[in-house]
Amino acid sequence: MEFTKEYWINCFNRCIRYTKTFIKWIIFSLIMGTICGLVGTAFHICVEYATGFRESHHPIIYFLPLAGVVIVFIYRICGIRHSKGTNLVIGSIRSVENEIPSRMAPLIFVSTVITHLFGGSSGREGAALQIGGSIGVSIGKILKLDESDKHILTLCGMSAVFSALFGTPITAALFSMEVISIGILYYCAFVPCLFSSVISFAITQKLHVVHEHYDITGIPSSIDVVMVLKVIGLAILCAILSSLFCIFMTIVHKLFRKYFKNQYLRVFAGGLMLVLLNIVLKTTDYNGTGMNIIAKALNGDAQPAAFLLKALFTAITIGCGFRGGEIVPSFFVGATFGCVAGGLMGMDPGFAAALGMVCFFCGVVNCPLTSLFLSIELFGANGIMFFTIGCAVSYMLSGYYSLYNEQKIIYSKLRPHYVNLYTNQEIRTKEPGFLEGFLRIREDDADDVE
Repeated sequence: MEFTKEYWINCFNRCIRYTKTFIKWIIFSLIMGTICGLVGTAFHICVEYATGFRESHHPIIYFLPLAGVVIVFIYRICGIRHSKGTNLVIGSIRSVENEIPSRMAPLIFVSTVITHLFGGSSGREGAALQIGGSIGVSIGKILKLDESDKHILTLCGMSAVFSALFGTPITAALFSMEVISIGILYYCAFVPCLFSSVISFAITQKLHVVHEHYDITGIPSSIDVVMVLKVIGLAILCAILSSLFCIFMTIVHKLFRKYFKNQYLRVFAGGLMLVLLNIVLKTTDYNGTGMNIIAKALNGDAQPAAFLLKALFTAITIGCGFRGGEIVPSFFVGATFGCVAGGLMGMDPGFAAALGMVCFFCGVVNCPLTSLFLSIELFGANGIMFFTIGCAVSYMLSGYYSLYNEQKIIYSKLRPHYVNLYTNQEIRTKEPGFLEGFLRIREDDADDVE
């Protein structure tokens, strides 16, 4: 290498470009973190109030079918007949054709609050991704950014509102980067997503928003072969259950669309089913997010059939057209299943619930790093070795099932090969790691497809 005049000029120009880009994303992160922090705080307060009101006035659940009709009507008058929800946000990162409408943020905000007020079984974080993504796109349009920068701003919004709602800023930043495509991380968005997430979280702290964090007392103090085998066993069960859960959610959604062509009739029928289930079971444990049941499971107390019933309630709620998310319900399913299954395996029920919650979440979203940092931010770093093992096993064995249809497979879970997006077949690549050359490599190495 010759240190010529041109070399130093190029170094100087690169420094200027990196500095300008860094400053740009710091400013945009401040804007996104502030706006999303305030919106996320308002959303958190509204959902908490709706939940508290429902728990104090149980008969309001009987109006759930009518609430569903109202939600469909609101979307219709706003010009959205078929909303893809979180799938639209994920798809928009890879394609300019899947543009997120600006009105998605207020729509999902209002409809999710209505769902929780009347007892639909859904979460908040899925709605947070939609709200944040919509805010990011809207601000990108106002600032007249190009498509690449708007995509990064969309990821920033997803991270920021997720962080505001759940109080896990690092997890939120990683999740938006990792959930888009299986096998890769969008590292170009690391700085803006992280700063947006941290700023949003700081705002919620200033506004005295209380987030859920748990003290798990049953985490083993030492690592032994028997405990590692039990952790692996529970992770395998969670991987299988996560695949079944994703399949079940898809089947229920398709059945509703097949037998109830009309959206109003579909959501009314689903709401009526949920009301009847409440009457038959004589409990409201499976309405709303179920955070209280998750807390009980983490304390070592869970009903054997709780995870099955929550899966049923959530599948009906989301499948028939109510709004919200599937992430907190997946926490519920994983925690209650882990508590019961882990207890039968001789593990501490509270620790097993925490492990089941993280492993099941990893299986349904295919995000091992996000899941690992989730365990650290929720439960501390004492059991990091066990949670790492559990996430690794669950990620590998859960296959390519996902809560989100728009989540694309880029790398194989089994070998360092690309996966053909159209046939799901592995592709032997000459330059593994260069996603930009995927289409060229796919054409050049067509003969190597297995």
